[in-house]
Amino acid sequence: MDNTDKRILEELQVNARTSIAVLSEKANASTASVQRRLKRLRESGVIQSENAIVDPEAVGYEVTAVISVDLERDRIDETDAFKRRAKKEPQVQHCYCVAGGSDFVLIVIAKNMKDYEAFTHRFFFNDSNVRRFQTSIAVSRVKATTFVPMIKDD
Repeated sequence: MDNTDKRILEELQVNARTSIAVLSEKANASTASVQRRLKRLRESGVIQSENAIVDPEAVGYEVTAVISVDLERDRIDETDAFKRRAKKEPQVQHCYCVAGGSDFVLIVIAKNMKDYEAFTHRFFFNDSNVRRFQTSIAVSRVKATTFVPMIKDD
């Protein structure tokens, strides 16, 4: 991946609907080159998806929770089962397997505290492998992004 690819990726992260013409201008490359590069970046998995970013509060999710989770057993099958559940659960926005004090950190959205409580019962209390979880409720959203800054070649 060269700096031209990285310029294209930065532009697409700001606006995935940027036209090929604008991308070619910003990247200082021909439109045919940009099209080939985009095809390669998509096929190789560098571009994982292109989607709209929706403000959770604008659609009724007033609560964002950051949750540390400790599992009872660290067996690979148990850990994989937890990962599969997190991937399938729509309210789990992010799931990170972490080193340190906890096994996982989740970012979860909920309509309100009653909805959050229902989530905890469904997702944690009904899982015999969850030893404990600790929740911090976000007071305000200061920054939430998926933007990945590009490291440019010198």
